[in-house]
Amino acid sequence: MPRRFNTQKKLNVKKGDEVKILAGSNKGDTGRVLMVYPDKDRVLVEGINLKTHHTKPSQDNPQGGRLKKEAPIHISNVMVIDPTTNEPSRIGRKRIEENGNGRWVRYAKASGEILDK
Repeated sequence: MPRRFNTQKKLNVKKGDEVKILAGSNKGDTGRVLMVYPDKDRVLVEGINLKTHHTKPSQDNPQGGRLKKEAPIHISNVMVIDPTTNEPSRIGRKRIEENGNGRWVRYAKASGEILDK
């Protein structure tokens, strides 16, 4: 069996990206990615997919009660927003050369704008 050197899963979405929701009850909404779970192909988006979480009274929350918390959604249901057009765009990867060595960056296919600074 050949050795695989880079087995890390490459996702088009990163923490801090602005995304648009493509499916589900929050379809059409936008939000910022709070966390990415690459092993589960899911993302946590701020203010999207809110679920009710029942909590017991504690020192932090002496009243207890029902709290709204974000739940992860599948990565196929979000699309990164292009910073130039403010529209959802597919994401590509290309290698840019700087100071003699290259690095991979993400770019919006609609406008060609580089997303990784």
